[in-house]
Amino acid sequence: MDVYEAVTSRRAVRGFTDRQVPRETLERVLSAAAWSPSGSNIQPWHAYVLTGAPLAELKKRVRERLAVGDPWDEPEYEQYPPALKSPYHERQSAFGAQRYGALGISHDDLAARQRAASANWECFGAPAALFCYIDRDMGSPQWADVGMYLQTVMLLLRAEGLHSCPQMAWAKFHTNVAEVLSPPAELILFCGMSIGFEDVTVDYARTGRAPLDETVVFVD
Repeated sequence: MDVYEAVTSRRAVRGFTDRQVPRETLERVLSAAAWSPSGSNIQPWHAYVLTGAPLAELKKRVRERLAVGDPWDEPEYEQYPPALKSPYHERQSAFGAQRYGALGISHDDLAARQRAASANWECFGAPAALFCYIDRDMGSPQWADVGMYLQTVMLLLRAEGLHSCPQMAWAKFHTNVAEVLSPPAELILFCGMSIGFEDVTVDYARTGRAPLDETVVFVD
């Protein structure tokens, strides 16, 4: 698979089979991803990979909280600005309409939306998950470095025939993740990432992208 194919075939998959991902494959991907760029080569990412019983335990803990209506954890960072301006608001709204519309869920059916969202914390059936942390005292440039690292991981997973789904949703249950992983206190959870083989029987509607002239300016 060449780079262009990896980029264009990568998407947030929300349906995985239970086929196990070989440990050596994950090690190969993460060893190569270590070559991701970072300012002054500080490599600010801290990744934890969960499979098997530990991942099942994490899912169980979150499932139990959801069942009794426990509120989400206190946010440790702002995932989106309080008021998204145009064109970002429109793009977010279009994504939500497409995502839930494909599931037959109306805009006003909050309960159904919440049930659909709960699949995040089941990793959409994936047998492996990566949790990415960063030091709390790092700045915006280092968070950008983490983003480049995660993109590299996802492209390398495509080269291995695997799919993924990056999920900031896991930050909403960061205390449960910490209970299972025991990260140092100075780290903050940015996101999780479901990893596995796509369940091709699950229907999906791929989200589009803005036209080039909306996001790129060529100055000749």
